[in-house]
Amino acid sequence: MTPSLTWVHIGDLHMDEANGWQSRDRLAAIVAEINAHIGDAADFVYLPGDNANHATAEQYRVITGTLAPLSLPYRVIPGDHDFELGDLANYEAAFPKANRPEAEVIAGHRCIFLDIISAGAGGPDFRLTMHHRNRLLEELARAEAEGQTPVVFMHAYPGDLAADGEDIARTLADARVAFVDTGHTHYNELLNDGRVIYGATRSTGEIEEGGGKPGFSITTIHGRVPSWRFKETGGDWPFVQIVAPADLRLVTRPADPTQVPRPGEVEIVAKLFGATSETVTLSVDGTAHAMIATPGTAFWTARVPLDAGLHRVGVSVGTDRDVIDILVRGEKDIPRRGMPIAPGRDIHSIGPWPEHGIEASRLGPNKNGKHW
Repeated sequence: MTPSLTWVHIGDLHMDEANGWQSRDRLAAIVAEINAHIGDAADFVYLPGDNANHATAEQYRVITGTLAPLSLPYRVIPGDHDFELGDLANYEAAFPKANRPEAEVIAGHRCIFLDIISAGAGGPDFRLTMHHRNRLLEELARAEAEGQTPVVFMHAYPGDLAADGEDIARTLADARVAFVDTGHTHYNELLNDGRVIYGATRSTGEIEEGGGKPGFSITTIHGRVPSWRFKETGGDWPFVQIVAPADLRLVTRPADPTQVPRPGEVEIVAKLFGATSETVTLSVDGTAHAMIATPGTAFWTARVPLDAGLHRVGVSVGTDRDVIDILVRGEKDIPRRGMPIAPGRDIHSIGPWPEHGIEASRLGPNKNGKHW
């Protein structure tokens, strides 16, 4: 089986007593769902910064206490609200070093966690510390030397950095980073700048889209194929995610047959979250196909003959259905890529994708939403 990395992204908590610890209750509900339904189908849970709204020790105490029952390990990075007091002392005291590593390798993927907060002057003055700039280059070089897929975690897009954002984005593109997962925006969004996929997930503490419903995203990197879906809390389980080949919106390497397959027999891979006795079914252009469970894993597969062209692929189980569009091309017809323009900036948003929880409303404190 292709090496695969999966994490659950719980959006910016903004934990605060001023609203009656609203984020505590939402976080507790998400933790309960992860424990009950996801289990070891994911590798870790990710908190993308802006954890404590005012960086107080009590706000961090509530966060770590609410996370205590979590069955999965969690990884956390700082956001500008974690730096509200001018340092990260309370943040670092609250989270053990094991939960805030700078890098680790999981299933052939090198995960790199960046601090873009400490070099700034507070607020959204995002800059990469010299330490983390050097660390990023070192870890990307190690990933290349060891044949690993790099994945980066940072609080905001490179386009939001106050300095050297384009240089950082080009560094990520040159290193063929598969996915950069961010917080900050407060809404669900995916960017594809032609080289790297960037993701952002709805805030947990300051929600402006989706009728105010909290939830979490699940990201899987299957080899070098990225997939992303958002799930609101309190919904039905199981939950399914098509992890290969790539959806057309998320293709960054069109010459790679794992992203854009060649005509012939194509393997469709889905990942199932939550136990079920129901059949997992595949539909390709309206035709049903059987899927087979891979013993001892959460994966289901099917091999289907596909001609060149665009194909609508859906996988269903229970009340849930994931749908993607797969492009199939022969070697002579591989799509061309132009030179990258404005890498790492939100002008590359893929737009609405309702089946995956993306409204493309661009609400939140950084676009068209409330002034929190």
